[in-house]
Amino acid sequence: MNYGRSYGGSGSRGFRGPPGPAPVEVGKEYELEVTEVSKRGDGVARVQGFVIFVKRGTVGQKATVKIDQIGNRFAIGTIVS
Repeated sequence: MNYGRSYGGSGSRGFRGPPGPAPVEVGKEYELEVTEVSKRGDGVARVQGFVIFVKRGTVGQKATVKIDQIGNRFAIGTIVS
């Protein structure tokens, strides 16, 4: 049974296959610009398309962000300056 999921052809809904390595590393700092706000209120920035949730980030804010955690599809960081 397929339960409404489609993984190929024109009906594909964004399935990209297994994620590659993250373009960021835990403990490193990056100069980022927050471009949007998540549903939970954190800022959202991107590095090579990889999503970084920035705690207490606001849209348009440019800051140095330290990466605290990395998941398969996103990372979480904290503003250090």
